[in-house]
Amino acid sequence: MTKRAWLWTALAALLTLALAAGGGLTWWAWETLHSSYKGYPEVELLHEVVPGQDAGSILRDLEAKGVLSNAFLARLYLVQILGDPPLRAGEYLFESPATVPEVLDKLVRGDIVTYPVTIVEGLTMEETASHLADQGFGDRQVLLEEMLSSDRIVGLDPEASNLEGYLFPDTYSFAKGTSEEEIVTTLVSTFLRRFEKEVLPLLTPENERTPRQIVILASVVEKEARLDEERPIIAGVYSNRLQQGIALYADPTVIYALKQEGRWDGNIRRPDLKLDSPYNTYLYPGLPPGPIASPGLASLRSAAQPAEVPYLYFVSRNDGSHVFASTLAEHNRNVHQWQKLYWQKRWAEERDQQNNEP
Repeated sequence: MTKRAWLWTALAALLTLALAAGGGLTWWAWETLHSSYKGYPEVELLHEVVPGQDAGSILRDLEAKGVLSNAFLARLYLVQILGDPPLRAGEYLFESPATVPEVLDKLVRGDIVTYPVTIVEGLTMEETASHLADQGFGDRQVLLEEMLSSDRIVGLDPEASNLEGYLFPDTYSFAKGTSEEEIVTTLVSTFLRRFEKEVLPLLTPENERTPRQIVILASVVEKEARLDEERPIIAGVYSNRLQQGIALYADPTVIYALKQEGRWDGNIRRPDLKLDSPYNTYLYPGLPPGPIASPGLASLRSAAQPAEVPYLYFVSRNDGSHVFASTLAEHNRNVHQWQKLYWQKRWAEERDQQNNEP
């Protein structure tokens, strides 16, 4: 037996005898263990337990900071009463008086501080990695390396070459130092859980799309739609075009192709519509070869159950909503009204305002 182990054994025996014998020492030990204590002056105290730190060191640090009144008694309680369970690394928040058992319970359970991060709908894989890194959740390059592997979704989409489209948009909470691997796994596992529970049940024999096709269509719907009530309609428009062999003519797919080539500057121009890319749905009929962003649940559900509509076309009203049409002639009239005339009027109003400024 080492000297350190012998010392702990002797001290534990001494305390056991003292407790058995009763008296002032017993009373003091009991009161120290079970009296709420707060020895730090701040309203709250944030303390980090580093990975690999031993229990004795952890408890002494907490005594020095005023969380525990007696690290020695806390260590004995941990070993003799709780069976010496491991104390988990991470950041802990202490904000009120606590007894020794309460502090130890917090450390054993790993009740650590987590920080929220929101992944919004419509981000590409690279944009998601950048956002996470910018918010302090991992290294961008390491995150991307994790996202470039499709192993996590091979059961749902064996054709996928990466995780584009499968990083579920949501608000997550991660502890400080959470690994890139765990972060990406959480985003994908959330996607798989929500997809299985809330999207797959919507499929019918009439809609025989594979999960991959649903995700691809949903990603296009996500980038086109702004209003939730229009998502099923836009999905219906694209479904009609696919059934009739008409190209999708979806600007977001061209934008994605430009992003892939590093050429996207925020504006899509007429020559861009001739870009020779399999993602250019002006040139190549059918769905693009893969998702172009991470769709949210509303778009996924819309792609799985598109609205039954007669429309083949739609054009933006420039306020987030769209005007839908069943014929090309009707669509051309809508484009004339909401693109040409709308912008002519708006530009004229802006010029008049500038001219009238003092």
